[in-house]
Amino acid sequence: MIANLVDNWLNFMSVGENIAFAILAVLIISSSVFMITFTKVIHMVVSLAVVFLSLAGMYVLLEAEFVAFVQVLIYAGAVSILMIFGIMMTRHDEQEQPKQPIFQALLLSGSVALFGILFYVIQSTTFTPPTTEFDQGVDNTGAIGELLYTQHVIPFELISVLLTVAFIGAIVLAKKEEE
Repeated sequence: MIANLVDNWLNFMSVGENIAFAILAVLIISSSVFMITFTKVIHMVVSLAVVFLSLAGMYVLLEAEFVAFVQVLIYAGAVSILMIFGIMMTRHDEQEQPKQPIFQALLLSGSVALFGILFYVIQSTTFTPPTTEFDQGVDNTGAIGELLYTQHVIPFELISVLLTVAFIGAIVLAKKEEE
């Protein structure tokens, strides 16, 4: 029994993709745990950036290079830097309040209930196979770019203006707090 498990594990780990998957999975899980256990906010953001980069590695393993590029560019780059700027511009007092036992009990019961609901929904769902055959190996990055800059150029530009205004507003609010 144990020899069979060890043999299956060795066969699994003999492929390079599986080794990369195992390393990335360990990085994602450990960085996620670090993110929720660290007490300093800057350490939390760095852990979150490691999760984002590891997730981009998973996308590369799944041969979704465009999604991996967007993951690195938007989440690991822009969101992490925006969080770090937000942290640096605001004041933080390190006052840790002790957690009450009733709060911990409610948190545990809510987590168990959420897990139970998700488990039930996943187990009771029937997935239908796709109706069309997808062509493997077609690079649709050009098609995404063409659609983005032809049909959807106005929403794209409006989102960029909205994000710029939100960032300027955050800077103004942070400066008002400081004065």
